[in-house]
Formats: sequence, C-alpha cells, structure tokens
Amino acid sequence: MNAIDSHVNYLLHLNPTLSAMDRIYLSNRVANLVGDAAKTVAAVPNALDNLDALVAAAVTNGVIADLLPAKQILEAELMALGTPTPSQANAEFWQQYQDSPQAATDWFFNLSRATNYIQTRAIAKNIAFTTPTDYGELEITINLSKPEKDPKAIAAAAQTSPSGYPACQLCLENEGYAGRLDYPARANHRIIRFPLGGATWGFQYSPYAYFNEHAIFLDAVHEPMHINARTFTNLLDILTWLPHYFVGSNADLPIVGGSMLGHEHYQGGRHEFAMGKAPVQQALTLPGFDTVAAGIVHWPLSVIRLTSTDRQPLERAAEHIRAAWANYSDESVSVRAFSEDGTPHHTLTPIARRVGNAYQFYLVLRDNQTSTDYPEGIFHPHRDVQHIKKENIGLIEAMGLAILPARLLHELNEVQKYLLGQPNTIAPMHKPWADQLKATHTWTPANAETQLRQAVGQVFARVLEDAGVFKQTEAGQAAFARFIATL
Repeated sequence: MNAIDSHVNYLLHLNPTLSAMDRIYLSNRVANLVGDAAKTVAAVPNALDNLDALVAAAVTNGVIADLLPAKQILEAELMALGTPTPSQANAEFWQQYQDSPQAATDWFFNLSRATNYIQTRAIAKNIAFTTPTDYGELEITINLSKPEKDPKAIAAAAQTSPSGYPACQLCLENEGYAGRLDYPARANHRIIRFPLGGATWGFQYSPYAYFNEHAIFLDAVHEPMHINARTFTNLLDILTWLPHYFVGSNADLPIVGGSMLGHEHYQGGRHEFAMGKAPVQQALTLPGFDTVAAGIVHWPLSVIRLTSTDRQPLERAAEHIRAAWANYSDESVSVRAFSEDGTPHHTLTPIARRVGNAYQFYLVLRDNQTSTDYPEGIFHPHRDVQHIKKENIGLIEAMGLAILPARLLHELNEVQKYLLGQPNTIAPMHKPWADQLKATHTWTPANAETQLRQAVGQVFARVLEDAGVFKQTEAGQAAFARFIATL
C-alpha cells in the first residue's frame, strides 16, 4: 500500500458519511495536493506519520515550498478531506448531546484530535511537572508545543500584504480557512454553534492545549472583551450546558488580561487547578445574599469564592463584588481604581465551576496600574522573577498552571550545570538566582533536577504573589478586610 492509499483509508474511517464509492475521488484529491509522484511513497502505519510522509513528498516533488507554514497548510488540507463539514459536525454533536453533555464533548474532542486540529504530537513535547508550595501543588509547563517561527517563512510573509481576514484567530471565519505564511492553517477546524445570552456563540478546542480538553467559547461577533453582569450569567449558562467543564474569562484590561483582548471569549475544560483545591482561609458574610456562601481563598492572588445552588443570587453577588472593586481604592497598599485622567484600573478574572448541584465562582481581583518603580505593572511579575516569567498572568496562570517560555528548556539545563560546578553557559539574568540556590542547597547529580524544578515552582508562587493586590501578609490581609467591609 502506498502513502496516498493509506491516507484515504484513514479519511474513510474518520468520516462515516464517506463510503467506498468516494475512494477514487479522495485518492485523486490527495494526489492533487501532494503530487502524482507521491504514489511511489510507501505507507507508514501510524496515520500522522503517514501524513508526514505525504507532506515530505510534496516538498521533494516541488509541490510546496520547504517552509513550515506551507507544510502546516498542506497537513490541514489533507485532513480536511475527511473532516465532517461544519453542518455535519454540529448535527453529530447535538445528536450526541441527547445522550449526555459529556458524550457530546467526548465526540468533538476526539474528532479534533483525530483530524490533527489539536496538535497532539506538538503538545507531547511540553515539559510538565508539579511542585509543592505554601499554596499547594502548583503545575509548571515549559511550553514547547508551538513551533518556532521559520526565518525563511518570516521573510516570505513580509513580502505579502496582510489581508485583514479573518479579523483575528478567534473569529468564526477561521473555520475552514486555508491559512497563509503569516496566519495558521484552519482547513480542518470546526466550531460548534450554541446560543448564549440571545446571541450565537462558538465552541472549539485549543490547537495547542495547556490542559485536558482545553476549550474556547467565542462570540460570533468580533468585539472586545468585557467583564460585567452579563459575563457572570454567560459563565453559568455555559456550566448549565456543559456541567462537567469549568469555564472562566481573562480580565478585560491590558497587563492583567490575556493575549487576545480584541475578541470576546472564555476558556474552559476538564481540569482541576490548584486554586480549586485551595482552602477558604476566612469565611465571609455578604449582606443581602443569605443563600450565597462566601470566603477568601488561601491563594497568592486575592480571590473571593462564592457558592450557591441558586444561580440568580450568585450572579448578583458576583456583580456586586465586581462593581465595588471597580471603584475601590486604598492608597496604603497602592490600590487605585482610576488614574487622574479617569483611566480605570480594576477588573476581575472570574472562574466558574459546578460542585455537585451547586455553582461556584472564583473572583480574582485585578489591578493593572504601572509606576516608575514597576513600569511593567505594580501587580505583575516583578523584575527579579522575570528571568522565569515576565508575560501577563492570565486566567490559566491565575489558577495555578504556569505556562513558561520555551527558552527555559535550554536555560535551566545551563543553570543546573552551573549548580553542579560543570562547564556551562548560564545566562546572566539567571545567575543571581542560581547563586542564591547554590548557597542554600546541596547540589548533586542525583537531586539537581528535582531541586531545580522545585525552585522554579517557588519562583512561580512569587510571580503569583506579585500579581496579588492584597498580599498574604498581615498588612495585606488587613487591607483585604477593609475592602470586604465595603461589601
């Protein structure tokens, strides 16, 4: 069997609406994409390895350029031949939903993996471990999944004019989009439509997932993110629809928000984060919300947890806290709701989940001020920890999962060599930290990797503490109490 025949077999297996009658048609479509010369390429047993063989043949035969974006576009097109159309995918999802919400998401998740839309092989390259801290077991990921940009592809993309279509990578218009040298391939991308707040929204998975079943819920309209009373209703509506998932929103302000503030969206999935395991360190009473249990969570960021089996008072309690925080200032701890010119600085990172029959909100208080001493952000990773993490602390990090840059794979190897007294090329930005570790720990080849990973976890805990508006100190908790008193 050659690689084209093997891929056609996979396509027929992938899409039950296809039949043996489609075999010749599919073979011709694949040959058109990779070149007739690929008919001499031997099949490889694994479907994704066989896909690689077809792409390699297309490069060898001069059908596509030897550029990573061109290869990814071809990969997606080859898989799109067997991917159900959007209408077919939506029909099957809702048919599965009649059995159970989990049956529906299981089907859609498995489809997204099988079509190579979720980049399972790339995700498997990530380095992941947990480290014990005062706040529980934090999760650390060194993100190696997203491929580095090819300099030749960058140069080629610079010669083309940006089209402005799709408007961003979260728009519905990405569904089936071929991709460009400067834009990801989405021919095999499918989005499930669902109603939310009287509008149409889309549900998809992240191609480079950071946790199990990493889902994205996106507005059909390209409009900026915002946190308001409607947000809390939307999050609980999604939980009612998919009760086995959590769902949350990045904050809607720069510095404390996510990387894509231009399109309203939420994230969710099937994963329990360290923040969800953290205990309540102080119970609260919210006047007027007798059916809502409230408390301050023992967590490096400033988090209020709300729980109730009654949705409406829970939504109102969350909005009550958001509105109060939006206008709250406390100069004694550098908390200021507005700049002198009226620029707002306060918002929330809200996360919701189901606990039995109850709904639960985690409301993370955020402040995006900058200052002369902290130009990147007062409540942002400070410079002494930016050698490990300097990017925004978004929704996922706030819950206790670090997404660290790929550069750390090499850099931490050099730090480890330095700690063991071996020849190394340690980066200057890591040396003060490494010297501190050298002075406070005994380092051997047997313990070096474990101790260094624990040290990275401790730095991430400090990163989160920097992002907390009310610190885990006596003064910080007293300031937190003063805000709580306003509720």
